[in-house]
Amino acid sequence: MDDPVHSIDFTDLLDFIENKMRMSHIYQPVMLIELLESSGTATTTDIAKAILSYDQSQIEYYEKITTQMPGRVLRSHGVVTKEKKLYELAGGEDLTDDQRSQLVAACRTRLEQYQEARGNKPWAHRKKSSGYVPGTLRYKILKRARFRCELCGISAEEKALEVDHIIPRNKGGSDDISNLQALCYSCNATKRDRDDTDFRAVRASYDDREAGCLFCEIPADRIIHENELAYAIRDGYPVTDLHTLVIPKRHVSSYFDLGQAEINACHALLREAKAAIECSDAAVTGFNVGINNGEDAGQTIFHCHIHLIPRRKGDVEEPRGGVRHIILGKGDYR
Repeated sequence: MDDPVHSIDFTDLLDFIENKMRMSHIYQPVMLIELLESSGTATTTDIAKAILSYDQSQIEYYEKITTQMPGRVLRSHGVVTKEKKLYELAGGEDLTDDQRSQLVAACRTRLEQYQEARGNKPWAHRKKSSGYVPGTLRYKILKRARFRCELCGISAEEKALEVDHIIPRNKGGSDDISNLQALCYSCNATKRDRDDTDFRAVRASYDDREAGCLFCEIPADRIIHENELAYAIRDGYPVTDLHTLVIPKRHVSSYFDLGQAEINACHALLREAKAAIECSDAAVTGFNVGINNGEDAGQTIFHCHIHLIPRRKGDVEEPRGGVRHIILGKGDYR
């Protein structure tokens, strides 16, 4: 249903923009700019294109496409050259304006022929289903995923999330909520419709705990820093004052078995704990960061944990060599 015709004067519009417009995203000002620069009228497609021009994540996606596909092929044929991020048409400086126009026309003809033959098939991987996912269902999926991509873990604030059919519709997948998951547009485009991996199972694995494991059953009052996938505590047998452990919540014995999201979470807590230690003790002038990975490397609790050991000037007679001292006599390598 179309809205009734009404008008708003310059003063009211300026007041709305400067004082009343509440923004949760860039959409409102971008839409108004498009309308203002188009003499007050613009189609939904025009506005969508304007919004897209501000989406850096889409630009980064197509930068990768450019490098991996047309850039690589055209370079292999000697049609273009590349230096860092700059592409140059081989011999382009020798072309006349008329020749350029003819070449552009030839490209447009090939485009039209391709589109007539293929239609929207080249973009099918960007649309997992041919139907509409209702807003209420979409919200449930995103809420269940805690507004993060269920593959890479990126937040919806950083990259747009899409509702993906785990088993694609063209492979018999249904619209049931159990067959839907939240993926950022990059992971969704990479997955395409050939993969039916249920990434919710990957995310669910983050809840794995083992009965009797000290770090799986750590008391809440010992936790000093925490995020979604990891936490930090003070070491029960500290090497130095404020010795801290950063521990993934999932029960996993080896650092090398951590997923990238868990590594990111642990590293974020290492930085947070380091800053807190430095703030609370000005005498701290350095840190040792270490992991005992495996029994022969000295691991005694087989739940991965990272040691953050504050160091202070003079805490040992000769600090040179640092972690090399784990094997007697190897610290001094002069």
